[in-house]
Amino acid sequence: MIDTPRPFARRLALLAALALGACSSGGEAPKVTDPVERAFLEANDKAMGAMMAAMEVKPTGDVDKDFALMMIPHHQGAIDMAQVLLKYGKNEELKALARDIVAKQAEEIALMRRIAGDAPASPAESGNMAMKHSDHSM
Repeated sequence: MIDTPRPFARRLALLAALALGACSSGGEAPKVTDPVERAFLEANDKAMGAMMAAMEVKPTGDVDKDFALMMIPHHQGAIDMAQVLLKYGKNEELKALARDIVAKQAEEIALMRRIAGDAPASPAESGNMAMKHSDHSM
């Protein structure tokens, strides 16, 4: 089990809740006129869509492997969304959190890949996956 410090876990849960809340407002989304906000929302939607699609894992018969295989794209989605914030965001506290998310999630992806039997990946390689799977650069 990965020991996650409580403040980080709380911040991560808050960020996830905010992201999910923004995605499921229920009503018609207001027109976004600011080009930066529009670009942010489009990039974030793309990251969320890729994450949700990649989490559709065919069961292998091994609960641990299945968990890891589902969580890898979940963590990659967090990295992708954090990188979108780093590109478009202005709040330095949130940007620091996003950098922390990228680093921590990459480490956890590497661990889950090893456990799932995928080729071992270093945290740096895992973190770079986000850039390979997205059209934005920083």
